[in-house]
Amino acid sequence: MNFFNSALGRNITFVRPAYFIISGISGIPNIKYYYVFLFFVYIVSVVGNTVVMAVIYLDHNLRTPKYIAVFNLAFVDLMGSSALVPKLLDIFMFNHQYISYNDCVSFMFFCFTFYSMQSLTLVALSVDRLIAIVDPLHYHMKVTHKFMLSLIAFFWIFVLILMMILVCLLTRLSFCKSVVINSYYCDHGPMYRLGCNDVTPSRAMGGFAPIVILWLPLMFILGSYCAIGYAILKTSTVSERMKAFKTSTAHLSLVAVFFLPILITFSIGSRIHPNIRIINLSLTSVFPPMLDPIIYVLQTKEIKESVKKVLKSKKQVQIAV
Repeated sequence: MNFFNSALGRNITFVRPAYFIISGISGIPNIKYYYVFLFFVYIVSVVGNTVVMAVIYLDHNLRTPKYIAVFNLAFVDLMGSSALVPKLLDIFMFNHQYISYNDCVSFMFFCFTFYSMQSLTLVALSVDRLIAIVDPLHYHMKVTHKFMLSLIAFFWIFVLILMMILVCLLTRLSFCKSVVINSYYCDHGPMYRLGCNDVTPSRAMGGFAPIVILWLPLMFILGSYCAIGYAILKTSTVSERMKAFKTSTAHLSLVAVFFLPILITFSIGSRIHPNIRIINLSLTSVFPPMLDPIIYVLQTKEIKESVKKVLKSKKQVQIAV
């Protein structure tokens, strides 16, 4: 606790505001239609991820290490969307832009936790694909249920500890500059910049967290696919190469959907209007959870067949009735 308390200057009175104001997007006419659009994106996300989770749970053939990771991805997509979008709609569609201090900190913690787990779950899936293609003979020995559950549990513990440190550092700040957060939710960067005492620990954590949550996972995934590509090129026939490549297309699509918008937004940086940046970041947060289940249902043979079985059994029940 002394480490957190050191973030406060000795001669500064501690100020914890009763509320913050989320500025959001300003000066754009009919912006509420954008939030209506986000609402429909959220509904598709909820339905899609619930279907994927239900199919994996009900179909015993899908209870493999790979689909443990897929189930976890659907779960964090569902929870991440539910943590962000309903509150987003409440703030901007119903003009509840005042949010209490505790609610704001909790809002940030849950959004960051589930968003971080999306990235690390893609790492777990890349480990699965790497071993399956590079070392297929030992795949079932290495990638067991225990291995995948342990890997995902480690990621959860790591993210929860990281986010608790992030929040604890933030709660040691004294907010005497302003209570207006220039973002579409309780974002860490805009919040710690409102602090009027030493923000160095929060700034350092704000730089460290994206490295371990976004950039290192992306580097690992890219490196794993370099190894996968080399292994595919070593296969003897074109049909074997195509088969090996097809097993990774769903995961590659998920990686592209999650990381490309982030890379585009951060590469453009401050050269775009703040409103455009906020819209880009909000779309980056809500689109992957919507597209992930669609990609897996359309590109994964096992899930596609399982969904067909469920629909077929429902039709048979309706006919029998």
